[in-house]
This record gives sequence, structure tokens and C-alpha cells, in this order.
Amino acid sequence: MAKIFITAAVTGAIHTPSLSEYLPITEKEIIDHAVDAHEAGAAIVHIHGRDPKTGAPSVDKGIIGTILKGIKDRCNAVICLTTGAGMGMNLEQRVSGVPLFKPEIASCNAGSFNFYLGPLARHKRMANPKFDWEIPYLENTEDFIFANTFKGIRFNLKTMYEHGTLPEFEIYDTGMINNLAYLRDEGTLKGPIYIQFVMGIMGGMPATVDNLAYLRKTADELLGKNSYIWSCAAAGKNQFPIVAAGLAMGGNARVGLEDNLNLLPGELAKSSAEQVTAIRTIAEVMGHDIATSDEARTMLSLKSNSEV
Repeated sequence: MAKIFITAAVTGAIHTPSLSEYLPITEKEIIDHAVDAHEAGAAIVHIHGRDPKTGAPSVDKGIIGTILKGIKDRCNAVICLTTGAGMGMNLEQRVSGVPLFKPEIASCNAGSFNFYLGPLARHKRMANPKFDWEIPYLENTEDFIFANTFKGIRFNLKTMYEHGTLPEFEIYDTGMINNLAYLRDEGTLKGPIYIQFVMGIMGGMPATVDNLAYLRKTADELLGKNSYIWSCAAAGKNQFPIVAAGLAMGGNARVGLEDNLNLLPGELAKSSAEQVTAIRTIAEVMGHDIATSDEARTMLSLKSNSEV
């Protein structure tokens, strides 16, 4: 069977500090978690920044720069920098890290949708939150649209292509695949096409095997079979079943504390590396070899790490 690569999304902008004591917050914690995930088998690390004092999502260039340099100094992982960042940030803020740091990959969300995190505010671990911002941050998503308009996607693509950064198209629902086909046909989107199916977010595609199969079928029909590389991620308890199903369908794998705080039902994961080890074991039992970072670079036609 073909080699697969694993992505570790180590902190994200969804979970708040009170939901898990193991969620990395400071620059050092995020660096350590990313390096550990790489050593466990993750070819790619997906990076967000956080305010080290409060744990709130941050695009501060000093914080992001420290994290990216710390990872690059300690390991050979491919770094995928988020442009999701956090709620309330404008387009320029979200993509600001691309011209500054010229990462090999950056996320590019492929459409707008309701991104609702309200139920997390009622989790038992939020009874006595560590920080005042956490519950309002989660509850305010009741009236939040994660805006990724065609104008915004074009702006992101232009910025990424100018700096040799590969877009990772995050697909939360089927219509977003149609957006990619349209942008490709008009010449805005250039190859290679790399897709991350993100399932199970309230407001997006429910995390079921049937839905994942439908996403892949739609991508084959609209983009062309074998014309794109894909991976999948799923929120919460659906993480391992859906990612394992994705491996069986020919995709790659994403795990990490951004998507799921548990390792087993009711048992918090102490790191993204634990989840990488688990999905690596599943993949190897299925007969897959695990790609190194340099092999993932070749698979995705990335620029040299020295150009970051």
C-alpha cells in the first residue's frame, strides 16, 4: 500500500485551557508538543499561536515567530501555519504569517459556514474556568459565521503563491469542493491541490463514514480522480474512527489536540504525540508505511525547507 503522511494539529483555536490541562499554551509548550509529535511519526505539524498568559488564540508575530523558529531549530517537520487563527480576526490578520514566515504549507479554508462551539461552554470542565475570556469566547459563536468568501480565498491564494506556500484547503462541507473546482477552472487555483476534510464541527459536515465517502466521491467528480491529495480530520470522539476510515479510502491522517482532547473515551491525551502514535499503529496494522517529512515534501511538491 502507498505511504501515508500524518499531520499533528497541536493546539488550534477551538479548545480553551480549562478543557484540558494538557493543551499547550506557551510558546515552549507548543514547540515541545510539535517536536514530540514529529518524533512520534508526524511528517507535518499544524500550528496556531496562543497568548502565553491567557491561552487565547493569537497571531502576534513575535509569538508565531518564536514557535516556528523553535520547531525548525529542533526538527525537520513540515510546518503548516494556520490562517484560521481565531474568531474576530480580519482577513489580513489571519494570513499575516504567510508573507512574514513563508511556511511550506498554510491552511486555506474553502468556504463560509456557521462555526458553533457553544456546547463546549457547558462541559463539566468549564464549571470553574481558568480565564474570564473562555466561556464568552465559546458562547459568542452562536452568532458567528466563519467567513471565507471568494474574495477572501482569492486573497489567501495570491498571498500564498507569491511566497511559495502550498494551500491546504480545509473542507468542512460538500459545497466547498465546488468552490475549489470553480477557482481552478477560472485559473486562480493552481496545482497541486491538497485537501484536508475536516468533519464533525457543528455547522459543518457530520462525521460519518458515509459522509467522508461522499466527500471523496464529490472531489473525484468535480476535481478529477487522482488530481488531488487528501487527508482527513474529525472532531472529538469521531477522530480515530473517521481518520481510520480515511486511511482505508486512500487518504492521509490528521490527529492532535486541536481536534480531540482525548486519547481513549473519557481519558485525556497528554499530548498530540500520543495520538500520532495511536494512528501510526492503526495505519501500520492496515499495511501502510509512514512517510517522513522529506517524503511528504516530495508527495506534496513543496519548496525546500531552507526557503522557509
